[in-house]
Amino acid sequence: MQKQIPFYIKVTAILLGLIALLAIMYIGQGIIVPLIGSLLIAILLNPIVNLLVKIKINRVISIAILLTFVTAIFILLLLLLTNQFSSFINSLPILIDKFYQTLNKSVLSVSSRFNISTATINSFIDDSKVDLITTTKSLIGPTISSIGGVIFTFLLIPVYVFLILYYKKLLLDFIKNVFGKGNKTEVNKILNSTKQIVQRYLVALIFEAIIIAILNVSALLILDVQYAIIVGIIGALLNVIPYIGGIVSTAIPMAIVLATKDSFNYALYVLIAFIIIQFIDNNLVLPKLVASRVRVNALISVIVVIIGGEIWGVTGMFLSIPLTAICKTIFDNVNTLKPLGILLGDIVETDSNIIKDIE
Repeated sequence: MQKQIPFYIKVTAILLGLIALLAIMYIGQGIIVPLIGSLLIAILLNPIVNLLVKIKINRVISIAILLTFVTAIFILLLLLLTNQFSSFINSLPILIDKFYQTLNKSVLSVSSRFNISTATINSFIDDSKVDLITTTKSLIGPTISSIGGVIFTFLLIPVYVFLILYYKKLLLDFIKNVFGKGNKTEVNKILNSTKQIVQRYLVALIFEAIIIAILNVSALLILDVQYAIIVGIIGALLNVIPYIGGIVSTAIPMAIVLATKDSFNYALYVLIAFIIIQFIDNNLVLPKLVASRVRVNALISVIVVIIGGEIWGVTGMFLSIPLTAICKTIFDNVNTLKPLGILLGDIVETDSNIIKDIE
């Protein structure tokens, strides 16, 4: 009779495995992140490649045409935004200085209202200003030095995407053979489900970002906020990050308004405008486009976004939700892992059902 492994040994093995996995993901992020990003892009573009192949265009030519088209669009958008982004970066020290000037004007009001000495508040502001300027300067060097790495990564991703699309059948056959012929049906089901989820989720995410970018830019232009286009687009991209992105995307234009306008009313107008946009996004855009594609509960979403940010930075925040959705698909289709699929899901039982289960 086979001995059953004690529960504490199983838990220890799982925890050690998770720690090892996180360590590998962190250490190998320079290789893993571009590969995962390229894989997601390849899954997104695969239906278009198949369509081109169906109309009798060679597969290699189809992939090359599609990648050239996508890269050209990306470069065009980058060139359109470069001028305003460069102006925004050059004006950043001035904006910071104006922001603190505006802040200084409110010191007397706060001092009298809350009975705090002006010297204490000014000392805190001066220290914060020095820290902010020091931090900004310290980030300039590493940012410039990492530009080469970023450019290399962007050049590498199209190559990865091309090879993944070209060797798609080889990669799929490898996965199917790894899990054996006896599990062929289950593996096909998981692969098809994963493909559909990634495609639908990424397409929905692109549409959501476009809609929110239009709303952001329109609101900021109406309120006459400087750098409305670049700030609105950055806000839309940050909004893709669940929960955390919405807060940051609202804080950026408010800080710019505080730095460039003499009245706090403008910052209030921006806050109201972005609250309305967030309401539209959360109640109309998100449920129709994104939430119906990826059913991961809010608690897990926040946790994986934070973990992704700690391991892979901002890129990890963007990749965390689709990767979690893929994991959930796998868990839902493997009997021994179904409890994990339930944990990640957003189906919550009513109190009456819970009471019945307990009884």
